Amino acid sequence: MRDLEGRKALVTGSATGLGRSIAVKLAARGADVIINYTRSSGEAEAAADLCRAAGAQVQVVKANVADPTDCKALAEAAQSWGQLDILVNNAGITRHARDHSDLDALSKDDFMAIYEVNVVGSYLVLQALKPLLVAAYQNTGRASTVLNTSSIAGVKGVGSSVAYAASKGALNTMTLSLARALGPAIRVNAICPGFIGTRWFKDTMDEAAFDTTLRQIETLTPLAQASGPDDIADAALFFLSDASRHVTGEMLLVDAGMHLGKSRA
Repeated sequence: MRDLEGRKALVTGSATGLGRSIAVKLAARGADVIINYTRSSGEAEAAADLCRAAGAQVQVVKANVADPTDCKALAEAAQSWGQLDILVNNAGITRHARDHSDLDALSKDDFMAIYEVNVVGSYLVLQALKPLLVAAYQNTGRASTVLNTSSIAGVKGVGSSVAYAASKGALNTMTLSLARALGPAIRVNAICPGFIGTRWFKDTMDEAAFDTTLRQIETLTPLAQASGPDDIADAALFFLSDASRHVTGEMLLVDAGMHLGKSRA
């Protein structure tokens, strides 16, 4: 299915993990894609190669979403296409402090660093790209779409740290504000994944611990599954396609039912 043929997309934080999966799926459905990274240049090029193999035109841009100058560089890349139909604010960071009762585990600098990327960075990217998103609407009569990668942490107050959960809660609120403010030219939604089996988790534990975590997740979800990046990306593509043309200001939990808790029956 090439239903996104000719559309132009930017996915921040798309060298690896969920961002890469979303970018590749966009390419497979006909979109041209800007791959964004901050450190992983080799992995960004590998992601770009996967998108090119699917038939997409691809640009690779190194940019820190928390830096307004770097956000302008992303806009300049998209400007070469004249418009942007799709923006995925996927870049994000955390500080691991899973014991939320340990208030000494996080500093002011930890909070500021997380908010700078997860909340302010998403705003700055949209700020820089808004004219091109509006141009796409004016050229096609079809609302452009912005998708924020949030988290179950922002809904349930769980996850890697208090600061991370708070940042994703703020991102959810910003999603509502911007969906109301930017229509009809731009739709704004968010996905809220639970556990995803990517290096985001793997880098914090050894292989045995990661396997144990997978088994634990499977026992905690009604669907008895631990999600991978492709599972979340498939849900993301709903928001990035015309299937969701009447949807804005929504946050969708994609977590195999983890937020429901496992039935004890």
